[in-house]
Amino acid sequence: MFRNLRLYRVSGEWPGSEQELSSQLENVPFTPCSAYSERSAGWEAPVAELPDALARRIAGADFFRLRTQTRLLPSAAVNEALEDRIDEFSGRMQRSPGRKEKRDLKDEVIAELMPKALLKSDRTWGLFLRAEKVLAVDTASEVQAERFLDALRSAFGSLPLTPIEFREPVSKLLTAVFLGGGPTAFVTGRECRMLDPSTGSASVSWMDIDLSDPSVQRHVRDGLKLDRLAVGFDELATLVLDQDCVIRKLKLLGTDRVEDGDPLDEDPVGRLDADLAMISGVLTRLLGALKKALGGYD
Repeated sequence: MFRNLRLYRVSGEWPGSEQELSSQLENVPFTPCSAYSERSAGWEAPVAELPDALARRIAGADFFRLRTQTRLLPSAAVNEALEDRIDEFSGRMQRSPGRKEKRDLKDEVIAELMPKALLKSDRTWGLFLRAEKVLAVDTASEVQAERFLDALRSAFGSLPLTPIEFREPVSKLLTAVFLGGGPTAFVTGRECRMLDPSTGSASVSWMDIDLSDPSVQRHVRDGLKLDRLAVGFDELATLVLDQDCVIRKLKLLGTDRVEDGDPLDEDPVGRLDADLAMISGVLTRLLGALKKALGGYD
């Protein structure tokens, strides 16, 4: 949960209460895939113990979850069944099927196999920081994030939002931290990616290496552009931040529960609420540090 984040600023109205938000999300509830549907998506309760609530408000943040169910129909299975269908057609018609006839035969095969396909569900969390008016979607994939946003717009009717931007480029902060400067809240980790601006596509990735080594830093000093950097933030979290402000590999520090008999273990709702409060608090502080370092939101 909240391992990767894509961030958006919301300029439209947001529901005033947890109940109002839950009511909005009920416009697009999750329903299982029908026998002939390839995909179904909708909002489900973020807390299994509270099945009637499609949103949870904790510590000034709203949490909600999109469930996407897809039918798994391997192309190899379709092609094998299609070969049998083509052979049957050729024997019956005494000729090979044409291009359009092959497409029609393939559609028939898919329609017959679809109800027998296995189902797989994926769940994507969303987090809305009310004070910041920032929406975080728990994915690094732009495609998956857009599907999440499409479902949210369908539930709201419309929702104006844009990817988060700051007055100064995030790459400026990444470079400063990488070279040993920048805000003290950020410290360099052991992973980065560099791009060659002269080609636009060539890149080099450094994994699990001391990035303070002069031989590594020389590449940036000589002109490579830092595109992605692992950082530690304020002794609260570690993450990989890229120039588009996409967060990857987020890990909150000091959250491992190793002691037996933790009272939260007896209360799944309380345990989830504690986790949600922690992630919203860390993200709020991270955004505050980014705004301070990069001159505020654009």
